[in-house]
Amino acid sequence: MKKVIVFLFVFLVLSVFINEKENILIPNDAIRFRVIASSNNKEDQKLKIKVKNEVERKIYKLIKNAKNIEEARKIIGDNLGLVKNILDKYNINYEVNYGYNYFPNKTYRGVEYSKGLYESLVITIDKGLGENWWCVLFPPLCLLDEENNLNNREYTFYVKELINNYKR
Repeated sequence: MKKVIVFLFVFLVLSVFINEKENILIPNDAIRFRVIASSNNKEDQKLKIKVKNEVERKIYKLIKNAKNIEEARKIIGDNLGLVKNILDKYNINYEVNYGYNYFPNKTYRGVEYSKGLYESLVITIDKGLGENWWCVLFPPLCLLDEENNLNNREYTFYVKELINNYKR
């Protein structure tokens, strides 16, 4: 009986560690969203977050029901003016680029974002020399954390489900 209990305990511990290490790869045909601050000073970083929050929420509302990447592309392309209108309110120099841009490797909560050139909406504020923030806009992963208050395991589960739904 002791052997069975020890075996079950070891099996349970191993399965937890194996599942925690499972990395999910974001598909290459995802659309990313990035905001680059002018510098790393406190004010520029705060501005980056303000811009990110406002643009992210507006675009997310438009894109969250897109059924495929072609529909998402059209929605983003049709709403670049909206993005520029948001940025104009801040009275700053900026550049909006919707195209292919380089992203470094990043792992966030068990989800691997590989480096490379990716289709993306990139906002560069003024000189663009500061820290940046980015997420995946399509499939709509940007606000997954904020909307659902998920732990790491739940987060990776939802990301995996969203990616699988868009692959169909």
